[in-house]
Amino acid sequence: MTIALATCSLLPDGSDDVQDLIGALAAEGADAEPVIWDAGVDWTRYDLVVIRSTWDYTARRDEFTAWARSLPRVLNPAEVVRWNTDKRYLRDLAAAGVPVVPTLWDPDDIPSEWPEFVVKPAVSIGAGDTARWGPGEEDAARAHLRSLREAGRTVMVQPYLSAVDTVGETALVFLDGEYSHACRKAQILTAGAGVQGHVRDDPARGQVTASTATDGELEVARRALAAVPHGDDLLYARVDMIPGPDGAPMLIELELTEPALYLHHAPGSAGRLAKAIISRLR
Repeated sequence: MTIALATCSLLPDGSDDVQDLIGALAAEGADAEPVIWDAGVDWTRYDLVVIRSTWDYTARRDEFTAWARSLPRVLNPAEVVRWNTDKRYLRDLAAAGVPVVPTLWDPDDIPSEWPEFVVKPAVSIGAGDTARWGPGEEDAARAHLRSLREAGRTVMVQPYLSAVDTVGETALVFLDGEYSHACRKAQILTAGAGVQGHVRDDPARGQVTASTATDGELEVARRALAAVPHGDDLLYARVDMIPGPDGAPMLIELELTEPALYLHHAPGSAGRLAKAIISRLR
C-alpha cells in the first residue's frame, strides 16, 4: 500500500502530524510520503491520497478543489473538500440547528451591535486577512471590509467573543467518525494588531495544549458532523468551539479539509488514524 499525504511547497516534508502519521503507517506495513499537491505528480501511483498540510490553496481554491476531484481516491472526499473550503458552509450548519457564532455575510457596513468584532474572508485559513476590531477602530475596520469586498471576496463579520481571551478555543478531533481527543487553542487575534497574515498554531510556544471535551461540546460537535453533506466517509474532522455569552459552546469552524489534528498531544492518535486509513484500503 502506497499513500500520499498531500502537503504544500511551504512544507515539503509535511507538518508534525504528517511525520507522526508516516511512522504510524509504517508500523501498519504501509508506505506513505508527503507529496506537494500542485507539483504535477502522477497521482495514480498512489492507492490513496490523504489531504493534510495543503496550507497555500486559499488564493487558488478553484484549482485546489478541481485537483481534489481529479484524484482516483482522496480523503476526505472531494465533495466535502469543495463544501468545506468556503466558510459559507456555516450557513448550512446554522440552518440545521447547530449553534454557530452569529455571522453577517457581506454587510454594507461594520456592525453597531457588537463592541468588538472580527472581519475575515470566507476562504481563508490560519487567520489570514483577518482582524479583530474594537472601539476607535471603525475607520480601519471599514477599510478592511471594503478591501475584501473590492477584491471580490465573500466577507464574514462575527462578534469577538471575550471567552477567547480567557478560555480559548476548544478543538475536538474525530478520527474515523469517533471522538479521539481535544486541545485548547490560545487566542491569536490581538486587539489593535490590524489585519493579520496566516498564523500557524505553535504547540511549542504553548498556543495549543491538551484538553478534555465537555459533554456539551461533544453534543455540538456530533450535531455538526451529522449535518455535513456527503459526510458519511470522513476520515478526520476537527470541530472548533468557543463558549458563547451564556457559557454554552458555539461552533466557530468545522475543519474537514486540512486541519492540524494535534496528534502530538494525544498518545496513540496517530496509530488510530493510521488504522483507519488502512481499513479503507483493505
